[in-house]
Amino acid sequence: MRHAAALAPLFALVLAALPVAGQAKTPVVVELFTAQGCASCGEANANLGKLAERADVLALTFPVDYWDYLGWADTFAKPEFAERQKAYVVKMGLREPYTPQIVVDGRTQVGGLQTDKIEKAVDTAAAGGRRGPDMAFIGARRVDVGAGAVPKGGAEVWLVRYDPREQDVVVKKGDNKGQTVPHTNVVREIVKLGPWRGKPTAYRVPASKEEGLATVVLVQGAKGGRVIGVGKRPDAASSR
Repeated sequence: MRHAAALAPLFALVLAALPVAGQAKTPVVVELFTAQGCASCGEANANLGKLAERADVLALTFPVDYWDYLGWADTFAKPEFAERQKAYVVKMGLREPYTPQIVVDGRTQVGGLQTDKIEKAVDTAAAGGRRGPDMAFIGARRVDVGAGAVPKGGAEVWLVRYDPREQDVVVKKGDNKGQTVPHTNVVREIVKLGPWRGKPTAYRVPASKEEGLATVVLVQGAKGGRVIGVGKRPDAASSR
């Protein structure tokens, strides 16, 4: 990445020659922070499943672990998901993290059960018609991010892998004991690939730890900032 400036013309040719993830209108990224031990989260999970059906939305479920002490350890939660939510808490000036919480494009946060406000936030973001930097996946282990404007404070490139299958989990303890909690697009891996300074840059993509996952790359303001670009690998090679 140190030689990105010198390689910029090459990246420009690559981005022009290959199918590019960023050329289509950038989808609205809707992140749900949820937990199987949260009594009100099942309904929010179901609502996200409906949002995921929209062609202009990338819905992602981030299960958190801080409610595990209530008696049920979330089967999908990872500490890094709670850390991502905490970054939003700081950036948006909230008192503390909570579930269920929806974050739209890293710009707006809404309670996970406030369906009218969620739809309004998504529709507003979609109407903006924004486009981020072009992106191209080169084989299974590299992604190229093109040029663009960098938000104040800098930007970061994140790799997100999620399970595109709908999954139901039967909770056996805690507040949701005996209930079946639905899940859509559960994130299984999130890795920061590095900073993005507005110039064409190549990033190494680590191998996946699981089979069958979908891969997306987010260009986002640093430390929980707004999402400015989304690139999705269009083929099955994303899970290898």
